[in-house]
Amino acid sequence: MPRSNLIIAGFGILLTALGATSALADPVNQIDGVAIHGFDPVAYFTLHKAVKGDPDFTAVYEGVTYEFASLKDQKLFELNPAHYVPQYGGFCAFGVSEGAKADIDPHAFTIKDGKLYLNYSEQVGHDFEKNTAARIEKADHNWSAVSQQDKTIR
Repeated sequence: MPRSNLIIAGFGILLTALGATSALADPVNQIDGVAIHGFDPVAYFTLHKAVKGDPDFTAVYEGVTYEFASLKDQKLFELNPAHYVPQYGGFCAFGVSEGAKADIDPHAFTIKDGKLYLNYSEQVGHDFEKNTAARIEKADHNWSAVSQQDKTIR
């Protein structure tokens, strides 16, 4: 079986395990009220890498706290938060394209057409990038239903 099929099959196994892990239905992936596992959403765009935020630099957008590596990043975010927040509430873009809510590895990201997409793992991120346009189209279609799911693959 080709490696990409193994990844998709593995993701399917995770979907099956969905019943064993749960979280409240929330359209934003957050832990203790902090999005992106505390990583700086602006750094993905300015430094093109995942950078851990500092709890001293925060901003709240639509009821969710985002942390930043610097005051400069915090100020950039505050000027246009909708530009910097990840798509699909910060849940795994590949997972949403498959109809499921999954957590992310903050290091597994893609920026496409000025939008941030996070994924479950770096390998899942590579699979997402193999057919990004189709994955985004499917995820966009699925997001309204997926956002209402009350279980998340962790």
